[in-house]
Amino acid sequence: MADEIILETRGLTKEFKGFVAVRNVNLSVKRGTIHALIGPNGAGKTTCFNLLTHFLAPSSGKILYNGREITGSRPAAIARMGLVRSFQISAVFPHLTGLENVRIALQRKRGRSMDFWRSEQVLREHDLRAGELLEAVGLEQFEDTPAGELPYGRKRALEIATTLALDPEMMLLDEPTAGMTHEDVERIAALIGKVALDRTVLMVEHNLSVVSTLSDRITVLARGEILADGDYASVSKDPAVVEAYLGGALA
Repeated sequence: MADEIILETRGLTKEFKGFVAVRNVNLSVKRGTIHALIGPNGAGKTTCFNLLTHFLAPSSGKILYNGREITGSRPAAIARMGLVRSFQISAVFPHLTGLENVRIALQRKRGRSMDFWRSEQVLREHDLRAGELLEAVGLEQFEDTPAGELPYGRKRALEIATTLALDPEMMLLDEPTAGMTHEDVERIAALIGKVALDRTVLMVEHNLSVVSTLSDRITVLARGEILADGDYASVSKDPAVVEAYLGGALA
């Protein structure tokens, strides 16, 4: 049914001076699922994310969110619609505490740019909700710790908390476990599963163990085109997918 699809692309294409990074991508993400976008390096995954949130403008094609065409919309407008993304590089304010980072995201949701200049008492009205979000991602003991002092995995958890502060209907997570220790990967994977209980998640992820454990559906990109689409069991056995991963079996 049409209302089951929260995000859709039709013929999405991006060309850079003769080089086609994304070619005719038709992607459908079902509401309430975790959908993984995977592929070898250079497959066009992050370019797709940048197109979906209009950090890049498509050369051609359409993007629909909740049945509404958002092609050409500004990134801030797309975020206000409930489609919010994270980035490969953790985007936190290093000199602010965990609580202050989340509080800034809550202030942004209010849409009042002058909140920064308001009294400390007014700003602290956000503290209760900020504390709840930190607890939701397992960071309640770090609320007074400067973000720059947090271990890498904890910084990524803080970024997810700031993303949740915007109350997204759909989250786009770009390499959420990249560069993490095994312990951090397990922690963030569990967190993604938790936050996905009442929202949709589309994630770019290289860790195939995380993909196989979390994903309801997987789309494989290679050289900017969709190579396969389906559940992990079927995709991982697709000969074209195995070949795209340099002949190594997916496991």
